[in-house]
Amino acid sequence: MLEFNNVSKSFWTGVQRKVILDRASFRVDLGHSLGILAPNGTGKTTLINMMAGLEKPDEGEIYRGCRISFPLGFMGGVINKLSATENARYIAELYGLDPDYVEAFCRWVCDLEEYFDRPLGTYSAGMKARFQFSLLLALEFDIYLIDEGMPRTTDAAFNRKAGSILAERLKTATVIIVSHQAETLEKFARRAAVLKDGQFYQFDTLEEAKRLYDYETQG
Repeated sequence: MLEFNNVSKSFWTGVQRKVILDRASFRVDLGHSLGILAPNGTGKTTLINMMAGLEKPDEGEIYRGCRISFPLGFMGGVINKLSATENARYIAELYGLDPDYVEAFCRWVCDLEEYFDRPLGTYSAGMKARFQFSLLLALEFDIYLIDEGMPRTTDAAFNRKAGSILAERLKTATVIIVSHQAETLEKFARRAAVLKDGQFYQFDTLEEAKRLYDYETQG
C-alpha cells in the first residue's frame, strides 16, 4: 500500500507560495487503482514525484509498503555518457534484479540494434523514449505511477509491443494516474480523487470526482 498521512507540500514561485498539498491524508491499497484529476499548474508532477520518493514532503509522513515505480517517463539515475547496456545493468543492480535479464529484456523491447551499445547522449529523443519505457517495463512493480498517460513514440511497432506488455502487466498491478482530463483516467481506474488548491478530495467513483472537477474548473 501507499499512504499519505497529514502531508503538506509547497514551494516559492518567486511571486507567491504555491501550495500543492495541505495536510492531505489518503491511502491506496493494492488492487484498487486510483485516478487523480488535477488542473494544469496544480502540482500533478510534484504529487507523483512525492509518491515515488523523488521529492520529500514539507510536513507529514509517506509510507510505502510495496514496490512503487518511478513515474512513467522519468529516468533519473540514467547516465547519458553510458550505453543502454551499461544503464540497464546499473539500474538492475539498484533494484536487486538480474542484470542479464534486464539487459536482454530491454534489448528485445526497444529494438535499438547496434545503438544499444552506444552512449544515451547520442540518441534521438524517440530512441531515448523507447529505452526509458523498455526499462520501466523490465522492472516489475506493485504500483505503477503515470503522469498524464502512457508516452508515445513515433515507432508504431514499438508502441504496439510496449503497449501490449504494459496492458498485460496492469491486469495484476495497481495504477495511480494523474491527469487534467477525466477521459485519460477511464482506462485505468474506477476510483478517483480531485486535487485542487492543496486539497485532496476522494470519491468512490470517477463520476463523482468528475462532477466536482467540472464544477471547480468550469463553474
